[in-house]
Amino acid sequence: MTFNDIFKSSYLENVTQFSPIDTLIGILFALIIGLFIFMVYKKTFNGVMYSSGFALTLVGLSLVTTLVIMAVTSNVVLSLGMVGALSIVRFRAAIKEPIEIVYLFWSIAAGIVIGAGMIPLAVIGSAMIGIVLIIFANQKTHENPYILIVNCKDEATEEAALEMARTTLKRFLVKSKTVSGGGIELTAEVRLKDAATSFVNGIQGIEGVDHVTLVSYNGEYMS
Repeated sequence: MTFNDIFKSSYLENVTQFSPIDTLIGILFALIIGLFIFMVYKKTFNGVMYSSGFALTLVGLSLVTTLVIMAVTSNVVLSLGMVGALSIVRFRAAIKEPIEIVYLFWSIAAGIVIGAGMIPLAVIGSAMIGIVLIIFANQKTHENPYILIVNCKDEATEEAALEMARTTLKRFLVKSKTVSGGGIELTAEVRLKDAATSFVNGIQGIEGVDHVTLVSYNGEYMS
């Protein structure tokens, strides 16, 4: 019995059909595009805390996906087994920003396209996606929204604080009002006329105002 007789399946045939050059080319392009995705994510990130682990995951995800697709496209039976194996995997990582979903799908899609041998499509598509994301990420709004929280002792103090806010701010919109035994708490979305925040000191100087808090706002509370 020879070594070939032991493997009656097409295992040895798959080994002989394996092309190291094609694999290296695919992995190389996956690495380049993965690093490009990494740089675009780093440049366009505007969240609270930058995660270097997530950014590195984008590079690894494109490499792993490329390797898997290369193996799957060479064998139909292997593709069915791979689907079954991946179906039992459960991911528990929390997505902090909605834009992170775009980068995850981008890395996976790039790996799939490269693994399928359509490298020009992966390069052109990734370049266009990166340009679009960079253009829209660099568009800064001139009016940054803020959340103003004012704690007052009584209604008279509240009226005085509201009057000062309306005269010194470009926009003042009350979001919530809480009345308790300790006083009144106002929460409002405000837009500044300029970058100056000296109006906070003016509101704090009103008699009866316990404290004033101004925080930046972009959909979530941030300090």
